[in-house]
Amino acid sequence: MASRQQIKRRIGSVRNTRQITRAMQLMSASKLRRAQEAVLGPRKYSEIAREMLTQLRRLAKYDTTSDLFEQRDIKNRLIIVISSNQGLAGAYDPNVIRRLLQELSADRAASVKSSVIPVGRKGAQAAGRINGVTIAAVYNELPEKPEANDLRPLLTTVIDRFRSGDIDAVDVIFTHFKSTVSQEVQVQRLLPAGFEEIETATEIEHAEVEPSLEDLISSTTVRLIEAQIYQARLEAVASEQSMRMVAMKNATDNASDLIDDLTLEYNNARQAAITQELAEISGGAEALNG
Repeated sequence: MASRQQIKRRIGSVRNTRQITRAMQLMSASKLRRAQEAVLGPRKYSEIAREMLTQLRRLAKYDTTSDLFEQRDIKNRLIIVISSNQGLAGAYDPNVIRRLLQELSADRAASVKSSVIPVGRKGAQAAGRINGVTIAAVYNELPEKPEANDLRPLLTTVIDRFRSGDIDAVDVIFTHFKSTVSQEVQVQRLLPAGFEEIETATEIEHAEVEPSLEDLISSTTVRLIEAQIYQARLEAVASEQSMRMVAMKNATDNASDLIDDLTLEYNNARQAAITQELAEISGGAEALNG
C-alpha cells in the first residue's frame, strides 16, 4: 500500500493535470463558438456552389476548353487530408487517418497510384509512416479560417496537376460538423469538377450566357472549387474543437473522480495510522501498569 506522502503527491499531481485539462476545455469551448458561427454561415453557399458546378458540368460539354470537368480513367489520385496540428482531440485524428487508410487500400486494390497532401501535422506524421504513398505537399500553417491568399497555393497545386494530367482525380478527406456531439468523416470529390446530380428547379443548358460560355466557366469553376476547400477546412476546425472540448471535459471529470478516490485512500491510510498509534499507546500503558 502506498504511503500517505506518496498518495498526497499523487493528489497534487492529478490536481495540476485537472487544472490544465479544465483550461483546455474552456479554451476549446470558446474556439468552438467562433468555429460554429464560421462553419454555419457559408455552408449554404457551399451547397449552392456544388449545385452550380453540377450545372456547369452540363454546360461544359459545349465548351472544349473546360478541362477541369474532364472525366478520365482514374490511374493517379490525389487525396487532401485535413487533420489537426495539436492532437488531444479524442478520436478526431484517428478517425481521419483511418479513413485515409481505407481510401489508400481501395486505391491499391484498384491499381491506382495515390499521393497525399496533408493539411495539419498529425496527418503529415501519419502519411509519412505509410509505405508506397507519395506526399505531394504539406500544409501545417493553414489558418483555422483561411482567406483566399492562404488557400491559393493549395488550390493552384491541385488544379495545375490535374490540368497537366499528373493526376486524374482529387478528393478531400475532412470531418463534417453536425453538432457538438456528432461529427462524420467524409470524402468529397473536388476534381474533376461537377458533383452528384442534383434535382433543381433551375436548368441552364439553354440559358443565354454573357459575355461567353468560355468566360463563365473559366472564371467561375476555380472559384467554386476554392469554396469547397474553404468549407471543408471550416467543417474540420469546428469538428476538431468540438471533439477536443469533449475530450478535455472527460479528462477533467476523470481527474476529479481520481482525486476523490485518492483522497479516500489517503483518509483511510491516515485513519489506519492513527488507530495503530492508539493501539501502541494503549499497549504501552498496559505494560507499564502490569
